[in-house]
Amino acid sequence: MARPPSIDDDLLIDLIVSVFREKGFDGTAIGDLSAASGLQRASLYHRFPRGKEQMAEAALDAVGKRFGWILEPMREDPTVTRGVTETARRLGEFYGAGSLSCVLDTMTLAGAPPGIRDHARSLATAWIDAMTDASRRAGRRPDAAVRAAEDAFVRIEGALVLGRVTGNTGAFHETVALLPALLVPEGPPAPAVSG
Repeated sequence: MARPPSIDDDLLIDLIVSVFREKGFDGTAIGDLSAASGLQRASLYHRFPRGKEQMAEAALDAVGKRFGWILEPMREDPTVTRGVTETARRLGEFYGAGSLSCVLDTMTLAGAPPGIRDHARSLATAWIDAMTDASRRAGRRPDAAVRAAEDAFVRIEGALVLGRVTGNTGAFHETVALLPALLVPEGPPAPAVSG
């Protein structure tokens, strides 16, 4: 009979995500993951036979699922402003009110394998696409919606970097609070452009 794992899979992945979020792919050693999880290296390799790269993939899969939950209101709520507001709240929670680094950023620092970079890029693209779609549904022309989404993404990521470097999370709080205004134009929706 197999011995039960000493840590459940969800908690293990959360701990792995936190290490990669803090140290990035290249800066993370198996010893860091072992210390964070309380598992011996052999136990980690038993669960992740391909080692650190497989652990990083699992971490990004978990982040992708969490982003799905974060972005759901913005994608699904028929009242765009309400959906964007709830997504902003969830982003604030996910990033510890601006005190946590963005795992998409740290995982793509120098030394990350191409597959990890591609995975992080696809998550960032899905996030920008969701914001673009919300902005378009709120009445912006497609090109203006893309610009608004990219601007919002840059502001959020920049605020996270600023918080990490200076310890001041005020810019993150402000950016998250402004997310509805960044994505939803003032006034009535513009008429749809056909063509």
